[in-house]
Amino acid sequence: VALPGRAHAFGLDDVAKRAQEVAAGAYQDQKGAVPDWLVNLSYDQWRDIRFRPDDSLWRNRKSSFEVQFFHPGLFYDRPVRINTVDAKGVQPVAFSPNLFDYGKNKFASQVPQDLGFAGFRIHYPIKTPKYHDEVIVFLGASYFRALGRNEAFGLSARGLAVDTAESSGEEFPWFREFWLVVPSPGAKEMEIYALLDSPSVAGAYRFVVRPGVETEVDVEARLFMRREVKKLGVAPLTSMYFHGENDLRDVVDFRPEVHDSDGLLLQTGTGEWIWRPLDNPRALHVSSFSTEHPKGFGLIQRDRDFANYQDLEARSELRPSAWVEPKGDWGKGRVELIEIPTKSDIHDNIVAFWVPAEAPKPGTPASFAYTMSWYGDDPKRPPGGRVVATRRDFGTFEDAHRFVVDFDGGKLAKLPADTVVRGVVSIAGGDDSAELLDQQVVKNPVTGGWRLAFQVRPRHKGPVDVRAFLDKGGEALTETWSNVILP
Repeated sequence: VALPGRAHAFGLDDVAKRAQEVAAGAYQDQKGAVPDWLVNLSYDQWRDIRFRPDDSLWRNRKSSFEVQFFHPGLFYDRPVRINTVDAKGVQPVAFSPNLFDYGKNKFASQVPQDLGFAGFRIHYPIKTPKYHDEVIVFLGASYFRALGRNEAFGLSARGLAVDTAESSGEEFPWFREFWLVVPSPGAKEMEIYALLDSPSVAGAYRFVVRPGVETEVDVEARLFMRREVKKLGVAPLTSMYFHGENDLRDVVDFRPEVHDSDGLLLQTGTGEWIWRPLDNPRALHVSSFSTEHPKGFGLIQRDRDFANYQDLEARSELRPSAWVEPKGDWGKGRVELIEIPTKSDIHDNIVAFWVPAEAPKPGTPASFAYTMSWYGDDPKRPPGGRVVATRRDFGTFEDAHRFVVDFDGGKLAKLPADTVVRGVVSIAGGDDSAELLDQQVVKNPVTGGWRLAFQVRPRHKGPVDVRAFLDKGGEALTETWSNVILP
């Protein structure tokens, strides 16, 4: 496709034109473009293929940004086209086996000279000016993941989710082509364009990456539907939750908790902050949080204490949180949380995204824009009191569930122990759904926070949604804690 020859003339409109053309034609899958023997590599074999750092894109330009590339194989069975954009125009980045060190593998001479790349990663000096740290990776389908200054890679984002947790099966769109805009010397942000494709939808994406203590990624997307879908997931996040303090499972593991995220955080259009602790359920569970004009949502790793993980390799306490802040009016819809049962920590089993009330239809383009923040801890999300731990057991009453919820932050630490703090507990469906048996609120003399404990007895065998927050004289002191009792 003809693209403009000057960087200042290249933009999202050009990629959107290409996406619209792609959507108008039949979907062309690129599976099979990578030889089977590369797809059948073991994980260790593929991991032993390493890009040569001295060949990093822009290393000799004294740029603050550098780019390294990934080799196709194993899970990555589609090559992607990668281009650069500068004042001279659009130039493809040529693949060569010479760009890679194949380690102990003996097949370097068999790799096709024009194979193409699987993806790329961007490096930027976020810790020290003398070293370019890995800050964001685009690899596999439409997946990408980023981190801030003091984090280690954990959860991922995607360009789009299609029919996730639907009986018809999930569709995984993929970024088939990228355009990397060459940053000016000393630049603190980098611009990336991408073309997304799948049997149901094509899309044009613009990413602006600003690395730092909290790495921000501005995202603009224009979607062109080939056909209607049951469920469109905008700004999807994918993470792992194996076990933790919120579980009722008995897991034989030296690690007290194993997860990349421990909760879903949501700020509704009305400004309410909601915290839903994650779980590894026994069966697939989907939770919906309906709202209009959402202000933000994210999958959060709130527990930052190494003692609660004890994993010297994974360093789960360093995994980033990811927060999505919409731009413009997203209208009516819902934030959906999907929790998938897993028996291992190698599987990502948590998904969260925005589902618009009315999915885009063929012939009517749709646009979404948002900023993603990747960070460690942020006392401003939420600005008041927050849940710091959720524990549960079967309590002291027959057929009951006991929740022990610890709150901290905001005004809580300054409140004397004799302050009258009330726990406001509500059950969806009221008394017909479940019986609230008892509750108490006490100041925690160890942490300075406050603890809410209560017991609930379900009256039926279906899921029971429970919410709670702390209140003082009619003033809400905390975010709203939300959980579900599953049969």
